[in-house]
Amino acid sequence: MHGEYKTPGGKLVVVDLELEDGHLARVQVSGDFFLEPEEALEAINGALEGLPREAGEAEIAGRVRAALGPEVVMLGFSPEAIAVAVRRALA
Repeated sequence: MHGEYKTPGGKLVVVDLELEDGHLARVQVSGDFFLEPEEALEAINGALEGLPREAGEAEIAGRVRAALGPEVVMLGFSPEAIAVAVRRALA
């Protein structure tokens, strides 16, 4: 499954995922945004793994936000943008 979201600032957020027993699996977030440190992308992908298909945008964004430490800088995108792309992938 594939979902995309272009943020108001013009950055693209892409989410590719599969479903296993109604839960997100093999989630890969990508796009033309900036993320520091780059390793935080693994934390974002891991935070989305196992979420139920029915998870709403607020729950998805909250899970992403909780997985990131205060040292993480997201430029051009947000946990909410990731949530929109996830929901579009599932639509």
